[in-house]
Parts: sequence; structure tokens; C-alpha cells
Amino acid sequence: MSARVPFIAGNWKLHHNIPAAVALAGQIVDAMEPLARAAGPSKTVEVCIAPVATALYAVAQSVAESELLLAGQNCHHEPQGAFTGEVSPALLRDAGASHCIIGHSERRALFGETDAAIALKLRALLEAGLVPILCVGETLEQRDAGETEGVVIAQLRGALGDLSASALATLIVAYEPVWAIGTGRTASPADAQAVHAAIRAELAASHGDSLAQAVRVLYGGSVKASNAAELLSQPDIDGALVGGASLSSELFVPIIAAAYAVA
Repeated sequence: MSARVPFIAGNWKLHHNIPAAVALAGQIVDAMEPLARAAGPSKTVEVCIAPVATALYAVAQSVAESELLLAGQNCHHEPQGAFTGEVSPALLRDAGASHCIIGHSERRALFGETDAAIALKLRALLEAGLVPILCVGETLEQRDAGETEGVVIAQLRGALGDLSASALATLIVAYEPVWAIGTGRTASPADAQAVHAAIRAELAASHGDSLAQAVRVLYGGSVKASNAAELLSQPDIDGALVGGASLSSELFVPIIAAAYAVA
């Protein structure tokens, strides 16, 4: 892994009510402290979880004295208004979030989100001072047609638009091949590395090498303890966006430990 600080994020999706979310967050915090001590001051791993919106504030209060970061799972691009059922970046920040996932394949596929809509959310998050975790990734059909890199780069360009390198200084990108999410299948470390390298090359071409080397690019898609270390050892894979394996500390903590091992 590079000098970039590894970032391990857990996307809880539509799981865990408030008591369960608070309990799991506490278990993760308790596990993080000994891992950090054992790794020593020269190694750092950032850990972030994305609870359901109704649990975000309670979780934030329960882990306020810890290093655990919190993310929203989605946002609306407007700060306020007649948008029933939506949550703005400012409200996420008010509830305790510092990050927010946008462009997840489930949002694209199930809720019809377009690159243009995701671009608006990205700008809104940056304006509100939150860190965007921008998801990109191809379907199985696109992969089989040899379109992986073209699809991923198009999604990246569609979201970033003409934003400057300085505006994107906090950006995190997550490559999530749609065919690997929740299926038990995962891209091989070499295949994942190739796409991550292409993402970084695109960032260098569009926004300069300094930004490209600073942006963390995560891998997501059936990440688990058995494959985390090999994936995280790749030079352009800076962490993981974890779904199912983040729903229990028994499955999630070993992934954090793997990040410390290769940091």
C-alpha cells in the first residue's frame, strides 16, 4: 500500500435499528484501540461507518470520544426546500457525519440516479464541508463486453465535471464492480488494481498528478477477511468500502486489522 492513509468504510445499507447500530459502533471502537496500539504510531488507518439515517445522530453521540468516522449513505443536492423524504448535506453534518457515500450502484440501478444528479450531490457535499465517497463501477454485461474502463472513467468524469483540483482535495473514490456486490464474487487483486490505476491515471490527466496521488481509491465488492490483505496490498488500492461484512464486528474488524498489517 502507498503512503496514503488506508480508509476502511462500512456501508450498513438498510440494516440495524438505533440500539443495534449503537452497539455495533461501540464494538468497532473497542476493537480499533488495541489494533492501533499494536500497530504503533507509524501506522494509521481511518475507519468510517455509514448507519441508516435514523441512527446517525445516536451513533455519533455514542462514539464522540473516539476516532471512528461517520458517513451518510446518500444526500440531496439542495440545502433545504420542498423535497419530502430527502436529507441535505448540512443535516448529515448536523447529525454527526463527516463523510457521505454518493453514486452507489444501488442508487444508480434502483433509484435511477444519473451522473448529472451525482455531480450535483458531489458539489453540495463539498460546499457543506463533507467528504464525498464517490462510487463508480460496471455491470457484469459491461465487464463481459470489455467496457469496464470506459464505463468507470465516464462515471468519474460525469461526477467531477469542471471542478478544480483544489475543490476536490478531500475526494475519496470507491471502485465497486456491480457484479461483485453482495454476490460473493470479487475482482482479482490484479484486475482491481488495473481499474484503480486507470482511475488514478484519469485523475492525473484531468486534475494533475498531485491530486491523483492524494486521492484515496477504495475497492468495494464482497470484501472480507479472507481477501482483504491481498486486495489492500495492491499499490493503488487505498482501502475498502465494505457492505455485508461490515454488519458485524466479527467480520468487519479483521478487515480493519488487514489494513493495519499492510499500511
